Amino acid sequence: MRDADQLISTLHRLDANSYGAYKRLRDDVYDYGDFTLEFTRIQSDPYAPPSGVRVRVPLDVLALPDGLVSTEDERVAAADHIARRFARVIAHTRDIALAPLGQEILERSSCRLDERGLELRFQVHLPARGRRILGHQAARLFDLDVPDAVFAACDFAEAGEDARRALTEHVHCYVDYLTIRATLAERNWVAFVADDAVLARASGISDAPMEGAVAFASPESTRVHLDLPHAGTVTGMGIPAGVTVIVGGGYHGKSTLLAALERAVYAHIPGDGRERCATDPDAMKIRAEDGRAIRGTDISLFIDDLPGGADTSAFSTDNASGSTSQAASIAEAIEAGGRTLLIDEDTSATNLMIRDARMRELVQAEPITPLVDRIRLLSGRGISSVLVMGGSGDYLAHADLVLGLDTYRVSDLTARAHDIAGATPIPGEDRPGALVRDRAGRACPAPRHGKRRTTKAMATRAVVLDRTSIDISAIAQIVDPGQAEAIAWALRRLTEDELAQHATVREAVDAVAARTSANLDSVSEHTAPAFLVAPRRVDIAAALSRYRGLLVR
Repeated sequence: MRDADQLISTLHRLDANSYGAYKRLRDDVYDYGDFTLEFTRIQSDPYAPPSGVRVRVPLDVLALPDGLVSTEDERVAAADHIARRFARVIAHTRDIALAPLGQEILERSSCRLDERGLELRFQVHLPARGRRILGHQAARLFDLDVPDAVFAACDFAEAGEDARRALTEHVHCYVDYLTIRATLAERNWVAFVADDAVLARASGISDAPMEGAVAFASPESTRVHLDLPHAGTVTGMGIPAGVTVIVGGGYHGKSTLLAALERAVYAHIPGDGRERCATDPDAMKIRAEDGRAIRGTDISLFIDDLPGGADTSAFSTDNASGSTSQAASIAEAIEAGGRTLLIDEDTSATNLMIRDARMRELVQAEPITPLVDRIRLLSGRGISSVLVMGGSGDYLAHADLVLGLDTYRVSDLTARAHDIAGATPIPGEDRPGALVRDRAGRACPAPRHGKRRTTKAMATRAVVLDRTSIDISAIAQIVDPGQAEAIAWALRRLTEDELAQHATVREAVDAVAARTSANLDSVSEHTAPAFLVAPRRVDIAAALSRYRGLLVR
């Protein structure tokens, strides 16, 4: 280990050297007294991605409130909060960058906390003019800017009571959320929405809460009480397993409620408005997706007897229609172990959702069995659904719960809906065997061009394996670019190794997801990756299913 002054002296001496001389900084750890710093990567030239830096801060220097980080869950939340403090400190610093942070509290490789202390990973653009090192500027960066940012974010002894209170609130918020989520399974619910939650977002491009939005109030018939470790007793709406239909006029809040349920698979930061809302952690948002790839998926639950006799129990296409893509997404979610489907008619294929009596009489040779005919079958097999429906009442007779939205206010319309439908919930037609056939995989390396291997994410739009791009933009619950980055590496592992070692695609995905959950760094081939965020197992599976090079049996 070398003294930090040696780093500063070296940087001064490197002034005006060619840019490659920065590589002399590698393989050393620099002692700043209260923390250590090392370079995990040195950029090759001024125009390459910035260099990687890792800082380690001992627990005694952090001076966290007593008893706040005694569990792994508490440490995840505390690290998330410290990362946000660091991001605010460096917000106006051009040469220091941290992975972007959204409204969700997530496990991040950029900031980790354990029994020994904190590890903070970020990027630094090593300064240059042309291809010559600006050594004096670099020395200032590591003598003042970097240590000042680290101390401002990590030293809670000097941070003041307000900072310690904010950290405590952040950790307690996360622990309460996990308690709510555990209660879902105990009470056979698929979701909980707290009274006074703010569900509406500021805009289509901002995930912040909308100012002046109508606060959520649960219908009396669905109101439940929960005792949380830190917030105490809270009330809200518990949505039971089964079929829930959300109805109401346009612009009255139906999709807003569903979107809140979609995002409530994650915890949210204090002040977000959704911090005491929770959904089944494996719930999947399902939509039609024209043009997506499908590989060996069993869609026979919804589509069968195609003209030409194509086998829909192992269906493949490079250009799926809306109905076929949505059928595949449902089947793939079930195959991956998802037990809750979130569906909005606005983003669905009409012919997969419904088929009215007149059309059934007019066109009898129809290979598509709509979801409305399968919804009770799915429910009977333990697959719950939450559906937004504004244009068809066909689902009302099948619903266990009907929620009505009127100017963002919720009421229980179940009894009235059943009266109108003329029936109580109708049992669906069962069928023998599994709902979908599990696919068996085999190793299927991504095509390579030359010697270069590429594994990366394009925000949350796509992941890239070598020169193969996989569109993940319709997987709505991939909410952080770091999750997409982790999924890209998970797909690399799956396609080159894991699929060949396991009997089914699900087993292979489960194995990779389990290792990633135990050690997020392990999914990547890079040393100390700074931009990874823990993905959901079902989202890894969904991305794999969209890979055009996937080979299954």
